[in-house]
Amino acid sequence: MGLIYALGAYLSWGIVVPVHFRLLDSVPAGSILAHRIVWSSVLVVGLLAILRRRVRNPFPLRRRHLLLVVSAGLIAVNWLLYLVAVQSGHMLDASLGYFINPLMSVALGALVLGERLRPVQAVAVGLAAAGVILAVVLAGHLPWLSLTLAASFSLYGLVRKVVGVDAMVGFAAETFLLLPAAGLYLVLAAPAVVNGDPVRLGLLLLTGATTALPLIWFAAAAQRLTLSTLGLMQYLAPSCLLGLSVLVYGERLEPHRLVLFVLIWLALALYAADSFRAARRTKEPPEPAAAGPDRPGMRSF
Repeated sequence: MGLIYALGAYLSWGIVVPVHFRLLDSVPAGSILAHRIVWSSVLVVGLLAILRRRVRNPFPLRRRHLLLVVSAGLIAVNWLLYLVAVQSGHMLDASLGYFINPLMSVALGALVLGERLRPVQAVAVGLAAAGVILAVVLAGHLPWLSLTLAASFSLYGLVRKVVGVDAMVGFAAETFLLLPAAGLYLVLAAPAVVNGDPVRLGLLLLTGATTALPLIWFAAAAQRLTLSTLGLMQYLAPSCLLGLSVLVYGERLEPHRLVLFVLIWLALALYAADSFRAARRTKEPPEPAAAGPDRPGMRSF
């Protein structure tokens, strides 16, 4: 079941969510974001009521829980940028951002949390940085959208790690924090987007499901699969997004982007291989110590 949950989450993020948002092309990104927050809040209330016995209670609240305000802001920025990328025909930029994201998270872990990088991991991060620099030289400009998507989600992951709250509770807190602004925007500032169209209304209502369900499936997969397996599967979503952008929506893979993708894929392959090898090494039972020549049966230290 863990594999099924993971496939459901990553295929949703890579195929279902972008196609869903492209069907809402005529709706401004800000309105979609506000609807996404409102209907996610409604859905998460129901889920908390159903799963209340499985959710870890965050009380008593700690000072670090105030960081959920920061994580809410970061995920809202990430959602909005993703919507803009998909609706404006820049799925390639979104795909690249989510390819860069794991490597940026590794770098943040080393710089902020003091996590030590293994030599191969350091080479992988260096390759990714070299790819960005080379792409800038070839194109003459920074891939701002990709880098901002990667940075916002990497920082979001860092904050959520520091907060250390249950995934469902954290998601609920973030949506509830964003709910007043989303509600006010829909009531006071958002243009009329439904206009009696039941299909469009249904698509807007479904934004709650396509936001919350993949996150729940991901959490379920994380409980059942090894971290190395889950880590390797995370590249399925941006790979699907890349194929969708080029094969279905006709985006052009320009030479500087191709160079950058090749270097990112090489960096990810090195990182994944190193993570897989490290995971296997930790699972191997320690070899029995050889008996010493002078004291048979005793371990040598």
